[in-house]
Amino acid sequence: MKSPSIAKQLKRDRAFVLMFAPVLLYFILFKYVPMFGIVISFMDYNLFKGITGSEWVGFKYYAQFFENRDAFVIIKNTVLLGAYKLLFGFPAPIVLALLLNELRHAIFKRFVQTVSYLPHFLSNVVVASMLIMLLSPSTGWVNRIIEGLGFPAISFLQESEWFRSIYVLSEIWQQVGWGSILYLAAITTIDPQLYEAARMDGAGRWKQTLHVTLPGIAATVVIMFILQIGHALEIGFEKVFLLSNAATYDTSDVIATYVYRVGILQGGFSYATAIDLFMGVIGFLLVYATNQLSRRLGETSLW
Repeated sequence: MKSPSIAKQLKRDRAFVLMFAPVLLYFILFKYVPMFGIVISFMDYNLFKGITGSEWVGFKYYAQFFENRDAFVIIKNTVLLGAYKLLFGFPAPIVLALLLNELRHAIFKRFVQTVSYLPHFLSNVVVASMLIMLLSPSTGWVNRIIEGLGFPAISFLQESEWFRSIYVLSEIWQQVGWGSILYLAAITTIDPQLYEAARMDGAGRWKQTLHVTLPGIAATVVIMFILQIGHALEIGFEKVFLLSNAATYDTSDVIATYVYRVGILQGGFSYATAIDLFMGVIGFLLVYATNQLSRRLGETSLW
């Protein structure tokens, strides 16, 4: 049987097309059209001359970045923060979803879910303000507890060795509840007969989780891991900018904050675009490599 033409399919599914249109328009206007601006990374861009009047300089600004003595520190900080977020932040929603799945008291379960979801809706400005107040060396509750135990107060936000821990823990606190929603949804699709069969074979809750629940959500875990790999180097600008200062730059200065300084404050638009594009290419290569590895080792992949 001959398949209907594209025009007939669009006419048939026009209700769905209309529903999808705003989303498609958003991505075209705010994601794809701005991508044309990456050409300025190969130009000596002048704001007044525009793209057509600016001089082409090739890979000048890419070379300039790698010749910069701060480049290694900035890349290292970005990679380490991304790696720590992936290492500690990715398993957290899975663990929470598995724990919530074991709760049998419906009211308590809904209460825990609501409390864990709420931090996701707090802006980074609010979260940073809360951290500054809680970790203050003079009035913060954390230091009051430390002093109450007989230890000296710690200037958490002035000592660079604490920055990565504070950032990663706050990210986990903000995202763990929201991230668990997808895994809870995946758990609900598992056939209940599998649990009944496991119980008949003498499996307790731990073995049911290990041999039924985890394999049942494995495909979702792999897909989310591949997507997280792509975002590993996208360290949020707002929280880093609000929590960092000159005393912690050796661990807190990342690509996003560096691009802000050289691109916005110093007007180095071409230089900043070159750095951002380079990190974007690295992110794409990580996703592609992870997807290929997942396809070879298993049957799950994005494409």
